[in-house]
Amino acid sequence: MTGKSPRVHLYAQCWNDEFIVPFFFRHYDSLVDRYVIFDDASSDRSLDLLADHPKVELRRFIRSDPHSFVRSEQALSNQCWKESRGVADWVIVTDLDEHLYHPRMHDYLVACTAAGVTLIPALGFQMVSEAVPRRGTLLCDALRFGAPWSQMMKPSIFDPAAIAEINFAEGRHSAKPVGTVRVPEREEVLLLHYKYLGEARTHARHRELLSRLGREDSANHWGHKYLWSREQLAADWRHFTEQAVDVRSAEAEAYPIGRWWLPQLASRAVETPVGQGASGAAGGPVEVTGGGSGRDDSVAEIRGHLSLPSKPDPLKMTGRLKISR
Repeated sequence: MTGKSPRVHLYAQCWNDEFIVPFFFRHYDSLVDRYVIFDDASSDRSLDLLADHPKVELRRFIRSDPHSFVRSEQALSNQCWKESRGVADWVIVTDLDEHLYHPRMHDYLVACTAAGVTLIPALGFQMVSEAVPRRGTLLCDALRFGAPWSQMMKPSIFDPAAIAEINFAEGRHSAKPVGTVRVPEREEVLLLHYKYLGEARTHARHRELLSRLGREDSANHWGHKYLWSREQLAADWRHFTEQAVDVRSAEAEAYPIGRWWLPQLASRAVETPVGQGASGAAGGPVEVTGGGSGRDDSVAEIRGHLSLPSKPDPLKMTGRLKISR
């Protein structure tokens, strides 16, 4: 599929992220026209890396709630993207270690625009690698094993002209969007969370991030993993490793976690097809006007499947996804 290139703006927050920044740019540079990065007083090389990138607008992260990093980031995420109205076709609000993946993302966004889709929730995966990747690696190609995870089923991509308010929950794990909200009937975008890259490195990073939390974050158990011992982290690591699959072979119909957006966003189907992804499967968007919230983990059947690479994958895993509830 061909079409006019969609203009994409990306908004993210940064603090001492010199490790992940190069991987972040390696992943998004071919898609994103403009980055707006809010830095929280980094003291490593992050600021230099960001300043050297021609597409980056670097700004200061403001703690609007002095007692909560999580609420401050939530407030920023709910407002920052609005400046892209009338300029960008799509905005992405994400973290630097959250890599949104589709094998033909450009074509997919063109198809979504043509179909009237305005919000693209993702199927989330916690990616796991004991090996720490080398600089220059495209993570979605090199590190492809992850486990389905509800915390990463985020509504990170949306049309800023159609969405009046996104109303992210804490951590952006879900949202109560208001406006003209249309989601694809079939999920094709994955959110690949690249935090578990080397167990020792991850534990050290958790300790660093713990220092950024406020008293309200601790009181609400936000960021509780940052308190974990090496043994606790190792147990969680094993859990995700046991559930991990090659995400390039994952099928949406087998994704085992209920979509939080389905109860309120499945009010009526729109017949216009979203288009054909790499798999050749066409689907249509589902529409609702207004807001809503809720979660339905009882959803057992999801139609359609994720687009797969056109070239056969020698590492393809057989069988359906399985994960403990």
